[in-house]
Formats: sequence, C-alpha cells, structure tokens
Amino acid sequence: MVLCASLALLVILLYRQLSIAIGFALGAALGILNYYWLRKAVEVLATAGQIRIPKSVVAKFLVRYPLAFGIVFVFFKTGWLPPMAILAGLFVPVAGVLIEGIIQLGEGLVSRTPSRMMKNPFSDC
Repeated sequence: MVLCASLALLVILLYRQLSIAIGFALGAALGILNYYWLRKAVEVLATAGQIRIPKSVVAKFLVRYPLAFGIVFVFFKTGWLPPMAILAGLFVPVAGVLIEGIIQLGEGLVSRTPSRMMKNPFSDC
C-alpha cells in the first residue's frame, strides 16, 4: 500500500501539483492508518480467547470513521486542499488489496503442476 501511494504521489509531483500531492498524501495516510487499525482489530477479535475485547481495540474501531470524516470535512469546508485528492488517497488501500489479490491469484495459478491439471479423471477406474 505504501508503494502504491508513493508511486502515485511521485506521478502527481511530476506534474507539479503540490496541493493535490499534499491532499493525496493526507488521504493515503488516513486510508492506510484506517486499514491497519481495522486489520489489528480483526486479528485481536479472531485470536481473542476471552469474552472481553480490549478497550484500545474498541476505541480505535469507534474513532476510525469520525476521525477520517472530520479531517476530510475540515479541508472540504476550508478549501485548503482539494477534497477529490484526499478522496483519491483514501482509496490507496483498495489498490493495495487489489494488487495483492492479483499477485496471490497469479502465484496460485503458477504453482499448479501441468501433469496434475492434465490428469484424466477416469484413469483410476
């Protein structure tokens, strides 16, 4: 995800769009932070052998969306940064997950052996 954000930021900077680059970087940082908090919460919930969930996990879970919405709202109302750039940055985790899925799919297809794929299902009869 950080690589996706860095490459996109580099392209934006090559076009010398500083305010768009800052907005994109802010959105990407919020998106990546949101993704890691969500991932950590899911890991804790999946491995929790106890009934009570840690308060820090609940706090991060509840703060995630209001924090992102508040920051985007402030920049939208003040006009300091382009809101579309921030919104585009928020989609960096989507790009990262999509790329990872494509990589995993490719590895799964390559790891199959041709002899196993070409095996006649009726040869064991």
